[in-house]
Amino acid sequence: MTVTRQPDRVRGGSRGVAPPGKNSFARLIRACLLPSADVTAVLVAAVVTGAGPARWAAYGAATLVVVALAGLYRQRIGQRVSDQAGRLAAAVIVPVLVLLPWTATGPALRLAGVAVALVLVLRALACAGLRAAWRRGLLLRRTAILGSAQPAGQLAGLLRAHPELGLCVSGVLDNQAQAGDNGLPLLGRLSETAAVLARFEVSQVLVCFPAATHAELIDAVRACRAHGARVSVLPRLRELGAAVPRATLDEIWGVPLIPLRADPLAPARRLATRLTDLAAGSVLLILTAPLMLLMAAAVRLDLRLPPLFRQVRVAGRGRLATITKLRTLRPAGDPDTTWVVSASQCTAVGRVLRGTHADELPQLASVVRGDMALVGPRPERPHFAAQMAGTVDGYADRERVRAGLTGWAQVHGLTGDTSIHDRARFDNFYIEYWSIWLDLLILARTVPSALSGALHISRGGTP
Repeated sequence: MTVTRQPDRVRGGSRGVAPPGKNSFARLIRACLLPSADVTAVLVAAVVTGAGPARWAAYGAATLVVVALAGLYRQRIGQRVSDQAGRLAAAVIVPVLVLLPWTATGPALRLAGVAVALVLVLRALACAGLRAAWRRGLLLRRTAILGSAQPAGQLAGLLRAHPELGLCVSGVLDNQAQAGDNGLPLLGRLSETAAVLARFEVSQVLVCFPAATHAELIDAVRACRAHGARVSVLPRLRELGAAVPRATLDEIWGVPLIPLRADPLAPARRLATRLTDLAAGSVLLILTAPLMLLMAAAVRLDLRLPPLFRQVRVAGRGRLATITKLRTLRPAGDPDTTWVVSASQCTAVGRVLRGTHADELPQLASVVRGDMALVGPRPERPHFAAQMAGTVDGYADRERVRAGLTGWAQVHGLTGDTSIHDRARFDNFYIEYWSIWLDLLILARTVPSALSGALHISRGGTP
């Protein structure tokens, strides 16, 4: 691979760009700047209004959590505090609810009001300081552009003319570009994205119509997110306004870009889901244990077989897990390679359990152990998972996360003999748009989904 380096200089700046070895330190400063400004603002507000240490600590912690969940610590391109003033104010005021049980309404509201004003002021000062540093070639974000078409050259020119935006373009990645296209160095092909980003310590990627297939572009962008780089996409209809909140848009001197969400496999997400699974799964396992004992006794009396059925399933990419279910079928054929269940296999008790998905409850033990998640794509048998990975677009992508007891596809009725293409689409939507709120929504919808299944069975329907 031939790599042409861009001169370590930013036109319009007065100093050279920091060498790659200093990029990690610059990234740390950028990541800590806004949270530090917010903590300082809340602390000063507490001192000014006379709030006690305990109340300040509770309010400060709640404020940081709410602001983070609102996405207000994301390092935007061309960020202005005025664009986010409304969302910031709401995020600082909402945590005042934490204080109301221990504080009169008046003092709590005064603390919130002063905190809002100070957060806006200190953030404005912090952003002004960042822009001043960027103009001098300090704390810059190394940037790569996916694509070498005319818009890529336009964006690079705007960034060179406006160093206060904080981006230093190292070059482009494209499959058909030549070194020097649009005056930009060629860093490599899209298949080399991960290596290039690591070599140049790239922290920002701009996607500008690269010459690539859909699959090649998806793989390249996923490599960017796995590297930890922030990805923004230039919309093809950029002359038309997108229905995206202005506070979340990126902007390069009047050119809008749509930021992509962070890597769905990021450690923070894995930690959050694991802690939730461990806590909620343990509680649900204890609460449903008596019900599972009753159902197990009913299965034993109905089928005259051990009530628990164990089977190996694909629980994630490269991961197999043995799941446990309540037995609902009479033995017939090989359960690992049989897709359609005949009506004669299912007893009356089995139809109720399958229709309500109550036969899945023993899998709560797998959730607590960490083999599965509460919410995620359903685990499939290895025989069928291998077949569908080769024939259904996006099916293998759903294995990026742990399999779940319930999921976005399931609460939309996509269980049993339903469209695999639809299931894969819903599962991948869930992975890309995951949030704690979406998990809670899916868990809440699981209960009425089970009741709907019971009503369907009572009317003579098939499970």
